[in-house]
Formats: sequence, structure tokens, C-alpha cells
Amino acid sequence: MNKLAVCLLLSVIPVASTLAAPGIDALTVTTNPNGGETYTVTIQILALMTILTVLPSMLLTMTSFTRIMIVLGLLRQAIGTGQAPSNQVLLGLSLFLTIFIMMPVLDKVNSQAVQPYMEEKIQLTTAIEKASAPFRAFMLKQTRETDLELFMKISGREDFETVDDVPFSLLLPAFVTSELKTAFQIGFLIFLPFLVIDLVVASVLMAMGMMMLSPMIISLPFKIMLFVLADGWSLVMEMLAASFYV
Repeated sequence: MNKLAVCLLLSVIPVASTLAAPGIDALTVTTNPNGGETYTVTIQILALMTILTVLPSMLLTMTSFTRIMIVLGLLRQAIGTGQAPSNQVLLGLSLFLTIFIMMPVLDKVNSQAVQPYMEEKIQLTTAIEKASAPFRAFMLKQTRETDLELFMKISGREDFETVDDVPFSLLLPAFVTSELKTAFQIGFLIFLPFLVIDLVVASVLMAMGMMMLSPMIISLPFKIMLFVLADGWSLVMEMLAASFYV
């Protein structure tokens, strides 16, 4: 039995020494002839995994998702249908509408950054810079100048010659603030017709002396009927998509 254990130990030693041999370097930076730097595959994989972890926040802060989700949530409250459609339906609808609206930006990112990087024509750092340019142009177009000036004033950095010199650290909060303002403005306009229906129904019930009957119960079918007859979902989707290209 002891001889068998010794034989097994001796057979494992070469394998262990092979596994202990140096493999791929964990951190290696190679300087290219053009002055750029190339990182090892392990560093590139680490950067990719880091990007994947922040994808939800990027979706909220760099795309049209925020405006769409808020408007659809306010629409559901204006109609008064409670949880219909459900949060999952609104999230899915917001996500795919965001992909539809952002498709021109994604096409530019794919052609200018992703494909050249996959074909090893550009380095990772260059690909990131080229990928950020279309998003930056989209965000600048949707950001109000007052919001951008506000965060520039808060940060104490007002020495930028053009808006192209504004860093992402200032552009992101300004863009999100502008999206929140626009979303609530659109939600206010959506609320108005349903508010009129609620006021009319409440006035009729009060005139009839039906104080104990909730106006919401009576107005809900009328609001749903109005929304369906006006083809409300198509109008809302069209309005949301058009708001990014005006």
C-alpha cells in the first residue's frame, strides 16, 4: 500500500511541475512602433468583464432608456390601470424601443470600433475612443446647454473652448438631468387628457349626489376607451422615437 502511494506521488510530481511552469503573463504592456501600447489578453479580458458589469448603468445613462421608461410609467399612472401593463412588459418595451432608437449609433460603433478591433486593425484603447464618439454626439444633441453649464459651474471647470472638450464626467450627469426634464414634460402632456376625463366624471358624480362612488372606477373605462380609439400606443411610440430626432 505504501509503495502504491509512493508511485502515485512520483507520477504527480512531473504534472505539478508542468502546471507550475510559467504561462501567460498576467500583466504585460508592449509599446508599439507608432507609440501606442498593447496589453496582454488577460488585461483585455479583465477590461471586458469590467465593462459588462457596468452595462446596466451605461444603459441608463448613455441611451434613450431613461426617457422611455419614465414616460411609459407615467402613462400607466395617467390611465390608472395599476400594474397593467406590468413592470416586466414596460422594461421589455423600453429596452427594444431603445435598441431601435439607438441603432444608428450602434451601427457607427460597430463599423468604426468593433469590426476594426476584431480584425486587429486598431488597438483596444483606440477602439474605446472610437466607440465613445457616436455616443458622445448623441448625448450632446439631447443635452440642454443650461444643464451642461450647470455641471460645469459646479465642478469649477468652465475653461472649455468647445463642447467637444467637455469630459464624460460632466456630460453624463448633464445628459441624465436633461432626459429627466424631457421625460416629465412629455408625461405632463400625456396626463392632461386623462385628467380632463377624471374632472368631468367627478363633476357628474358630484352633481348626481353620488359622493360615495369613487370617480376612478367610472373614469377608468372611459380613459381606456379613449386611449384605444386614439391608437394611443402607436402615438406614444411614435412620439418617443421622434423626440430624439427633432
